[in-house]
Parts: sequence; C-alpha cells; structure tokens
Amino acid sequence: MSLIQPLPPGPLDIVGDIHGELSALQDLLHHLGYDDSGRHPQARTLVFVGDFVDRGPDSPGVVDLVQRLVESGNACAIAGNHEINLLRHDPKDGAGWYFEERLASDTTKYSQFARATNTLQRARIETFLNGLPLALERADLRVIHAAWHGPDVDKARAMPLGTARAEYDHWEAQAAAVAQQRSIAERMAAEKSIWPYSLEDGEHCPPFLQAHCDNELNKALFNPLKVLTCGLERQTPEPFFAGNKWRFVERMAWWNSYAEDTPVVVGHYWRSTLPAQTTHEGLFRGAAPFAWLGRRGNVFCVDYSVGARAQARTFGRPHAHMKLAALRWPERSLVFDDGSTHATTSFMRPALAVAA
Repeated sequence: MSLIQPLPPGPLDIVGDIHGELSALQDLLHHLGYDDSGRHPQARTLVFVGDFVDRGPDSPGVVDLVQRLVESGNACAIAGNHEINLLRHDPKDGAGWYFEERLASDTTKYSQFARATNTLQRARIETFLNGLPLALERADLRVIHAAWHGPDVDKARAMPLGTARAEYDHWEAQAAAVAQQRSIAERMAAEKSIWPYSLEDGEHCPPFLQAHCDNELNKALFNPLKVLTCGLERQTPEPFFAGNKWRFVERMAWWNSYAEDTPVVVGHYWRSTLPAQTTHEGLFRGAAPFAWLGRRGNVFCVDYSVGARAQARTFGRPHAHMKLAALRWPERSLVFDDGSTHATTSFMRPALAVAA
C-alpha cells in the first residue's frame, strides 16, 4: 500500500479545505444528506481533500469527526500541507491550537480556538494524520490536495502508506544538503540582518529577499511530497502578502499544462464565490467562480476559502462569500455549507459513468 491509494467506487462528495470550521462541516454534511455516522441513503462516499486544521475555531473537533467517518468506512481522506506541517512539528500561521509557540500571535488574529493539549489526544491526531495517503484515484477521477504532477506522483507511488512524515523529512534533508552547498542559510541570515521585521508583519513590506526565495524553490525542486501538497511554484516579480506572510514565490496554475484525460479535483488554492476571483497570483483570472479549469477543462478546485472566515470574524470583515464546499461526482454540482447548490461550468469532456 502506497501514498497513492484507490478511490472507492460509486458516487462521491468531495469536500474542500475545512481549516477548523467544525460547524460549517456539520452543516455541509447535513445538506449533503449524511447521517451522524457518515451514511448516505444513496450510498454516496465522502472524500476529504486535506487541510482539516489551523486558523478556525475547532481543529481538534474537525480531526475527530473526519477520523470517525474514515474509520467507519463511510469516508476517505488525504493529507494536505497543513497536516504535513503538524506532523513535522513545523508551526505555521494558525497552528496555535497545537503549538504553544504560535499561541500568542494566533490569538490576536483568530480570537478563541479549541486547543489540543492532552497527550493522548495529540498522539491520536498524529497517528491518524500520518496514516493518510496523499492522493486517491480511479479510472474516472483523481483527488489530490494541490497538484497532480505525474513525475512526483510516480515517486509517491513507491512510498509506503504511513510514511508521509518520514518521506517528507527524507526529501527535505536532500534539499537542505543542496541549500548548504549554495550557502542559502548564510544568505538568509544576511538578509535578516538588513530586514529586522518579521515576515508576518504585514505593515512593513520587505525588499525582494532572494535567498528566502531560493530556499523555497530549492525545497520544491527536490521534494515530490511538497509539490503534491503545496503545488508547483516559481519566483514572483515582487514580494506579496498572503496567508499572513510576505512571500517571494508564487503558486503556478499547473492545470494549464495538464494534458491527461482523467479529471482532477484539488483544494489548497483559496477560490472565491464572488464573480471577480482575485488572488495575488491571479490563478483564477478569467475563470467563472464555478468553472472547471485548465487546458482540457478537467481540473476543479473545491477550496472556497472557508479558512479565511476566522480572521474575518476577528476583525469584523464580511465573510458570507467564504464557504465550505463539496463537489458531487459524477453530477459535477457544488453544494455549500449554507445549503445552496450550483452547477459547475465548462467541463469539456462528456459525462463519465460512475465507477462500478
């Protein structure tokens, strides 16, 4: 059994990034027609695309619910980049529910959130997350958190299920060895000496920090699991502030080069239900909010930015357009946590039969 696992047969409901929004998840499951055990009267199966945790009010509750549904046999799930960060004990923005060193800074941005402080609970969370695959596939569909990149998927096929953290660390060590040869750490230290502010300080825009850029691109070059969970990246023309951090690399719309027949569903990319979909990288420029993407029109992003709700609530900003979504397959319709349903558009291939 590898990190690339089979999708179950039959009709599916593919749920986007949840980011600790337990109430939204419970509402969505109700609107989709699932009972408390994850059973559906039409024998549908839930599929979770990862990023269960961070930023929202109840990450432990989300993990507990997803784990219960998966272990009941009524759902399947893959890990996203936020699960990888947790497994590697690499605290990032919004992870104060799990990591003490993030607690003070996250409380100012995300108000109150449930914390996982019980040792047994934390061990259970890490065991469950480390046992998740990184992609699911069958003849008519592929599901992955960020990018279906053939060469890196093939590498992941050779990695045993349950080794996500160990394999990620292995590839990061290789990247670190190359970074040492390129003196990236020394160059980053020099940049920090001339730019003393935190990269999470949105009030102070840094100059372009080339070593910080090189560090991120170096890891993406060597680590196939980073590509699958974070996507393909490239150097950006100038710094931009996203995800509460100044960044020097931008995500690539890899779907514009995806030429295979099999449709792919991803999360990760913070899509919007608003007519003008804006991201710093312009990933969805020209695409309608519910459109399939890419050169073949067969890639769909099901992340509709519910992960931004917590910060919006903290600062009193509008957040009705930030939703938790599920893509129904093979119907190719969207259901949101408010109960609204929308048809997706511009799927350029004929409808596919449900796998037997």
